[in-house]
Amino acid sequence: MATRSGLDAQVGFGAETTYGTAGTINHFVEFDEENFQFQPTWLEGEGIRAGKKYKRASRVGISRKAVTGQLTFKVPNKGIGLLIKHMIGSSVTTPAQIDSSDAYAQIHTPGDHYGKSLTFQVGRPEPGTGTVQPFTFVGCKCTQWELSLSDGEHLTLSTTWDGRDESTATALAAASYPDAALYNFSHATLKLGGTASTADGETAISGGAAVATVINSISVTGENPMAVERYGIGNAGLKNEPLENDYPTVTGNLDAEFSKSELYDVFKAATPTALQLSLAFGEADTGIPFLFDFIAPAVLLKDAAPSVSGPDLVRMTTEFEVYDDGTNPTFQIKIVSTDTTL
Repeated sequence: MATRSGLDAQVGFGAETTYGTAGTINHFVEFDEENFQFQPTWLEGEGIRAGKKYKRASRVGISRKAVTGQLTFKVPNKGIGLLIKHMIGSSVTTPAQIDSSDAYAQIHTPGDHYGKSLTFQVGRPEPGTGTVQPFTFVGCKCTQWELSLSDGEHLTLSTTWDGRDESTATALAAASYPDAALYNFSHATLKLGGTASTADGETAISGGAAVATVINSISVTGENPMAVERYGIGNAGLKNEPLENDYPTVTGNLDAEFSKSELYDVFKAATPTALQLSLAFGEADTGIPFLFDFIAPAVLLKDAAPSVSGPDLVRMTTEFEVYDDGTNPTFQIKIVSTDTTL
């Protein structure tokens, strides 16, 4: 039975073969918030005309089309590989089977964003009619993302997208969801230090130490700068595919109790250290847990000043940035699940 509210909403997405040409909506995610919007550029053709003082509708038109979008959801243990691929420009095409088990690994590292775009479709229910109206957004490329984890909460992923155009004529796709569970704070381990090495395309950290300090939250934010205004004559107001046009960055934030040895001394040393945030639980197959793992071989803690703000425990906010160590991928996201395809 339809509720006529946001409870009936849906978000789906699919890969595009050609930028701006709608792909098949074949992935669906249980989400918290979405904000995809068609954003035209209006041209107002003012002109002095005797006897008229208001702008006339006949002289107004749309010169350029664009889409902006945000999508926030709790990270599930299945069904997000395609979105991660497009989020960081990774080259993964097929998950790799682990031995002969039912567990499959995806090793995502940052790569070229060119030629990678998604079509998103949002189903929005009308309270008056109960009809779920489809809004389809083509040519979507990720310009920003943030992974965040707080004490007692789920791992959350927020993504920001730039798109080419919107259609309201495309039929609503039938939603189908994987039988997925969620990563949460109790599944997490944070390690600092150790030595990074990469073999067969996978980076691992040896000798890293689990942080004993009480960490209340961590966030990791990626920025993918792109030229998003590549309009040209002959494109009927539609943009060409956005291209990377500045240095991408990955930064982060730790909210923790004060620790001189584990955090402040690392900050003062001003030397890169490895960081690994792993969330693991259950079994994708016997002895192989579901895994969401973020590794950065070279992180600099750039601000880590503790302060006393009263009689409560002394805390510190530590800000960090991820750098290229010259040998290993700048960062890696590893997913272990039962997904056999992206």
